[in-house]
Amino acid sequence: MAVYRRSRRSRFFLVLLALTSVTVLTLDYRGGGDGALESVRRTARDAFAPVQSAADWVVSPVAGFFSNMGDFGDLRKENASLRRQLDEARAEAIRGADADRERQGLLQLQGLDYAGGLDSVPARVVSSAPTNFQLTITLDRGTDARLDVGMPVVTSAGLVGRITEVSKIRSTVLLITDRQSNVGVRLANSGEPGVARGDGSRNPLPVDLITTEVPVAVGEPVVTSGLERGLFPAQIPVGRVRSVTEPPGALQKDILVDPVVDLVRLEFVRVLLWKPTG
Repeated sequence: MAVYRRSRRSRFFLVLLALTSVTVLTLDYRGGGDGALESVRRTARDAFAPVQSAADWVVSPVAGFFSNMGDFGDLRKENASLRRQLDEARAEAIRGADADRERQGLLQLQGLDYAGGLDSVPARVVSSAPTNFQLTITLDRGTDARLDVGMPVVTSAGLVGRITEVSKIRSTVLLITDRQSNVGVRLANSGEPGVARGDGSRNPLPVDLITTEVPVAVGEPVVTSGLERGLFPAQIPVGRVRSVTEPPGALQKDILVDPVVDLVRLEFVRVLLWKPTG
């Protein structure tokens, strides 16, 4: 029972305090005063201050939360916009770097000192077919660009292969590493002619018809021979000698040549406007 009476007294005190505060606020609204009335207002305000502070402590964070909801939405939009701008800047930087790489690749094709003044057409590699049956690439140029079957395909480094099929806007190039490819070559030091055969992707080219009497050095340059009825004009770099061996009793040396062109990562080439005479 004592607890119940204390609870009732507490509620009564709060109701009385609330009524008093309302009365004081009403009087304060109706106009300032002095004397006893002003003293009552000051006393009531002081008495009600703890209750008002507690109410402010509870209400203020809630009000601040809802008032900040709009700001939070604006920040989300601003962050999303900044992220888009950053992504666009990164993409532009990548495109710029790729364009610069392509420009450098095309500039390298300008100087074909070994081509002897032959006209040529630049082309881009649009696909490749490194299969077990055939090693070919496809170019984005064809008969519309004066290309034809049999024309040599090169880079600034040297020989890539020759065109075997052509349409108006596409050409197929058989790489020198294909097993159906044969290139007439010449050793740079001795001038001895031979034939380089394709032996598959990433494999060196075996060179035949070099007799055991001919001196051959590792690292020696190998170029196209340009002999009559050959498939390629003379003096196009083909590769460098990787190894030389002389099997007992053999009539020719076993020579392996590393292609001078990276045939796996081709992007740009030039087609020499030259056709075999035979």
